[in-house]
Amino acid sequence: MGEPVVLLDGIVMGESVRWRDGVLWFSDWGAGEVVRVVGGKAEVVGRVEGLPFCLEWTPAGDLLVVEGRQAVITRNGEPWADLSGVDGVHPWNDVAGDSRGNVFVNNIGYDFPGGEEQTGIIAVVGADGVARPVADGLEFPNGMAVTPDDSTLIVAESHAGRLTAYEIGSDGSLSRRRVWAAVEGSAPDGICLDPSGAVWYADVPNRQCVLVREGGEVLRRVGFADGAFDCALGDDGTLYTVTADYTDRQMFAKRTGRLHATALSPA
Repeated sequence: MGEPVVLLDGIVMGESVRWRDGVLWFSDWGAGEVVRVVGGKAEVVGRVEGLPFCLEWTPAGDLLVVEGRQAVITRNGEPWADLSGVDGVHPWNDVAGDSRGNVFVNNIGYDFPGGEEQTGIIAVVGADGVARPVADGLEFPNGMAVTPDDSTLIVAESHAGRLTAYEIGSDGSLSRRRVWAAVEGSAPDGICLDPSGAVWYADVPNRQCVLVREGGEVLRRVGFADGAFDCALGDDGTLYTVTADYTDRQMFAKRTGRLHATALSPA
């Protein structure tokens, strides 16, 4: 496994790293930019007011952007799903979809970092753009991923130190909640699936990305100088990670964020 290489710097706060059809995407929360990386250069393809905002695509290839503060999901830049009927007070966060058109989006349930901590929820939005709650009681729900067979939704609970799994019904309902992997001492943020069925998770306070198997066995670690917020695995065998110096109160002004590429050799 190679050492992380910096592809881009000058990012404010990168999140929502996605690999889509051979192209890397991410959202720069601090700059309010939806970014794709082409030929090693960043191209801004959209702007959002207020963080958080995360990215996903429909099965037909339409770009979805969760505008967390506005409680709305846009599709190709136009309003598509109103989330305010489920929670119009607290910001919405990460998003993941399945091949049937179900779109899962989560909400931590309080105003981070200043509000009194409460548990969060997951809602599902159907192809008709209508949102409904499908899970609750999560301790800071964060990164999410759907398994390739559409059977399971995995969500990182940052304040519980665990990855949690649900069975997905054809209508997007969630059931049979279970602990997929306990990762005590970690604060899992963004996640992505490995072809083996394991999960990579970004861990901000421990400045690393970790590959973990269901049940909790750690398979690999990649360390960084700053906090790791999210990661995506490219079909080129590269782990792409966004980091930033979260300990610096001036991080937004100093643009400490970076995009790293780590070439992964076969396990």
